[in-house]
Amino acid sequence: MPGNTFGTLFRVTTWGESHGPALGAIIDGCPPNLSLTEKDIQNELDRRKPGQNDVGTARKEGDKVKILSGIFNGKTLGTPISLIIENKDQRSRDYSKIKDLYRPGHADYSFDLKYGVRDYRGGGRSSGRETVGRVMAGAIAKKYLKQGWKTEITGYTTQVGPIKAQKFEKSFIEKSSLRCADPNQSKKMEEYVLGAKKDGDSVGGIAEFRVKNTPPALGEPVFDKLQADLGKALFSIATVKGVEFGKGFESALLKGSENNDELTTKAGQITTKTNNAGGIYGGISIGTDLILKTAIKPASSIIKKQQSVNNKGKSVDVQVEGRHDACILPRFIPVAESMIALVLIDHALRQRALEDNN
Repeated sequence: MPGNTFGTLFRVTTWGESHGPALGAIIDGCPPNLSLTEKDIQNELDRRKPGQNDVGTARKEGDKVKILSGIFNGKTLGTPISLIIENKDQRSRDYSKIKDLYRPGHADYSFDLKYGVRDYRGGGRSSGRETVGRVMAGAIAKKYLKQGWKTEITGYTTQVGPIKAQKFEKSFIEKSSLRCADPNQSKKMEEYVLGAKKDGDSVGGIAEFRVKNTPPALGEPVFDKLQADLGKALFSIATVKGVEFGKGFESALLKGSENNDELTTKAGQITTKTNNAGGIYGGISIGTDLILKTAIKPASSIIKKQQSVNNKGKSVDVQVEGRHDACILPRFIPVAESMIALVLIDHALRQRALEDNN
């Protein structure tokens, strides 16, 4: 099935279903001699795994990674890296009652339209469980970027429902159940999410991402602009409904004199006085901070009763059983960070190839 491979030089293929025996990723194009262990990958998986707190799903998965190929004596070989995790806590029986129904907000009907068959157990490939493969690959990309350019990708929740963060404390992000950088608003956000969960509902929000030490000169105009590939990468995550860079939609309200980032020189380096563009100009990074935001929809799997139809077109009431996230934001953030890293490493390798040929 096409559509499961991402990247040009650093290529990632994910495989596996939500309630299948295992999931994994194959990475082809990772340069040799990068120090890499299962712990490097596990640290990122632990940030994404289910069952971390009350705002997320109660499904308990250790998500323990195993490296099957591409690593020898703790270093990458330059050959395909194959990674796998096993599913341990799937409860497929929770979905037997709805195997012939189309759940609102899900890909049940669209997958039936496209393939004529679907895995109804948790959504199969359309489930957010698929993203473990992205995070495994992203862990490798993150380490390569940090080693080569000291690149650091930080994601955090800025809004949940109507509640917005008012300040930024980076050290608090991983202490917050919602990965919010505002200690005061984080508690209010959590209360809002738990209130929706009690009602059998879910909530969405906004996550912001900041990339420090972005490699410069990344992006391939005109169709592979950096923001174009980042947009595709982020929109490939099912929960994403909007992406903006820098000022984003706010820039539509500004005049050119207000929106343009004036150039200056600091410590002998050309930079900008402001960063309204989010670090990308003409589709190419200039080394300043990359800043972007994503709008995240409420999780589609809710206990609250809804109306839909079955595969015969007959009207039915739907009540989704099982264990689901009341707010996907804290687990979405490491997935989005990984997709950003995959775009950056792929473009970094493409830029290196261009420079080597000149």
